[in-house]
Amino acid sequence: MARATDHIDEQLAAWLGAQPLFFVASAPLSESGHVNVSPKSGAGTLRVLGPTSVGYLDLNGSGSETIAHIRENGRVTVMFCAFAGPPRIMRLYGRGSFHLPSDPEWAELRGKFDPPAETAPLVRAIVTIEIDRVQDSCGYVVPYMQVVGERPHMQRWAAERERKDGPCWDVKYRNEKNVRSIDGLPAIPHAPIPDDE
Repeated sequence: MARATDHIDEQLAAWLGAQPLFFVASAPLSESGHVNVSPKSGAGTLRVLGPTSVGYLDLNGSGSETIAHIRENGRVTVMFCAFAGPPRIMRLYGRGSFHLPSDPEWAELRGKFDPPAETAPLVRAIVTIEIDRVQDSCGYVVPYMQVVGERPHMQRWAAERERKDGPCWDVKYRNEKNVRSIDGLPAIPHAPIPDDE
């Protein structure tokens, strides 16, 4: 039976931080818009920031649906599944915000995370969520799975983009791919390319 509360206690915070994978869901207001669900690696990229707040490092990618939906309406749900140990599914419901490297709070917020060294350069934003509902359910249908390791593909892709497009490849890529959602909503703002490239 599902149980709900309005905060994250210390025991749950430790469990959330130990999960290797979580999923983020968001949706636009338009009934014709696309609902989005994104998998996220938990390896040093998620932090419980307080009893009603979590944050995660948003890495470079071909889309920016979650940020577009946060900009439009703020609604977001984060789901965790226990792939080892006792069965459990945990959902965090709340309102999201996103923070860019150019924002005044970036340095302090970024300092709360400790991702693997190979992941750190790929961070394009930090998403924070103010939680209003924390709900668990049985998780009986979630299979046991074992984490073999992190995939190296993203780092290889980034290195190849930098080789082809130069040191500001990530800004160029985001300007090309992340400024609008697939439904045309504003996502990551267009950024100027540094003059000293």
